[in-house]
Amino acid sequence: MTISPLDQARILSEALPHMQRYDEEIIVVKYGGHAMGDDSIARAFARDIVLLEQTAINPVVVHGGGPQIEAMLKRAGVQSQFAGGLRITDAATLEIVEMVLAGSINKQIVSHINAAGGKAIGLCGKDGNMVTARKVTRTVVDPDSNIEKVVDLGFVGEPAKVDTTVLTTVLGRELIPVLAPVAASADGGTFNVNADTFAGAIAGALKAKRFLLLTDVPGVLDSSKQLIKEISTTDVRRLIADGTISGGMIPKVETCLYALEQGVEGVVILDGKVPHAVLLELFTDHGAGTLIHR
Repeated sequence: MTISPLDQARILSEALPHMQRYDEEIIVVKYGGHAMGDDSIARAFARDIVLLEQTAINPVVVHGGGPQIEAMLKRAGVQSQFAGGLRITDAATLEIVEMVLAGSINKQIVSHINAAGGKAIGLCGKDGNMVTARKVTRTVVDPDSNIEKVVDLGFVGEPAKVDTTVLTTVLGRELIPVLAPVAASADGGTFNVNADTFAGAIAGALKAKRFLLLTDVPGVLDSSKQLIKEISTTDVRRLIADGTISGGMIPKVETCLYALEQGVEGVVILDGKVPHAVLLELFTDHGAGTLIHR
């Protein structure tokens, strides 16, 4: 479909108030899921991030890489186990996780942004002691005995402290930070951190205007499986309690609630497979996912 020059001008004009709303503000974008595996969507995402920076917005990208880690583990003959939705990370797994997240994936995203005319800089939580993590354990129910047991997840951590020095030095200087969710422990070790949790901690520490959580689903759905366009934190807790929000969506919305408690103005869960989802959410009236607000 060809858009006429007049329609192009109208679209840009209608985007102006939205651009002004986010002028000089920080937008943290969690980028992951299967959208990362599609080269055309990945390049479109990079262009959109560059466009944000060009319109005086300060984007921070945090990425995951579950499918890519899984593929590399298989190639290396390393068997993965999961507990409570988190990968049990032994020393051999950790080495590959760090190599894939802070190495190949991170630099691929940086390259896409640079190719689109931006100036991306690839970092992880260990750089400048940005994120210090503590060990995570999970309580799971044994399906055979129905007894709860504590599972040691190995080198899996959760953010304990965020130092924004590196990020505040970079932001506002035409540089786009791209962060891999690998963090240091207090004693200098390394932890694999869930990317959603990592991104929520970064957004909270930066007091971001918006935290966009790109996933593989349209957003939060109601009991009729219809998209909820906007919801308060109180209603989110009610939907968790009555079972409307369930499964893998629970930890995502809990990350959103944490970010809001830390000072983020609004959090949006949206489908990263939708072309230009970030622009649709920020620069149009109808948005693209579920906005959660205090």
